[in-house]
Amino acid sequence: MSWKIGALKKSVWVFHVNAGACNNCDIEIVNLLTPKFDVERFGIKLVGSPRHADALLVTGVGTRQAAKRLQEVYRQTAKPCVVFCMGACALGTGIFHKGYHVSGPVDEIIKEVDPNAIIAYVPGCPPKPEAMISGVVKALSAL
Repeated sequence: MSWKIGALKKSVWVFHVNAGACNNCDIEIVNLLTPKFDVERFGIKLVGSPRHADALLVTGVGTRQAAKRLQEVYRQTAKPCVVFCMGACALGTGIFHKGYHVSGPVDEIIKEVDPNAIIAYVPGCPPKPEAMISGVVKALSAL
């Protein structure tokens, strides 16, 4: 397992999951892929399947509809898997904290599946691309 954590420090493949976001965070994530920010220079690559991912990039409050799907996506990733909670909604349900559709923050949903999950938080509504890059780089360097 130590070789896997060492690999995460050099290059991380990320699968993006929208767990009920208003799309502001998603727009900022798309901005990360543009030449202006070019996250691939840090070895961060967006992949199309959770089975190929080393990390999950989760945006939005965990809705009741998305909670089971998020848990299933987490189960499909190779372990250890770092879960990046992007934005105020993923961290603590944000402005939707009293919503009828809210299941809970992303970390609580993931910890139901794996209590020892590695979770990193990037606050903001929406978080700026610079903050997302900084959060991912700092979290990966701390492993």
